[in-house]
Amino acid sequence: MGKLKPIASEDRRVVNVKSADYIPFISDGIEDGSVLQLGDSKPLGSGFHIYRMTPGQTTVAHKHQSDEEFYIIEGDLVDHDGTKYGPGDLVWLRKGTEHTSYSPNGCLIVVYLDA
Repeated sequence: MGKLKPIASEDRRVVNVKSADYIPFISDGIEDGSVLQLGDSKPLGSGFHIYRMTPGQTTVAHKHQSDEEFYIIEGDLVDHDGTKYGPGDLVWLRKGTEHTSYSPNGCLIVVYLDA
């Protein structure tokens, strides 16, 4: 590969997930949490991103058009069927799964969702 050159500033983005500015995520015309997504090659809320829910927030019921994977960084999340997730949990939901989630105390989640 030879000697690597430095990475140009326009080719790298770095933010701290605790202090970064999040963008409201709109689902079916309703604000549905907020998103931190550095890459701009995929629609907001798809690909790799951080999703934040405030205490007491419930997501809009939705059906995924692709598999969804998420990792709970902090906080708690409860799916509509009563399944509870907490820090350290890695979750996979099959394409076509319909669900809504509630966060009693707020949460920060790493998400991967194909566009």
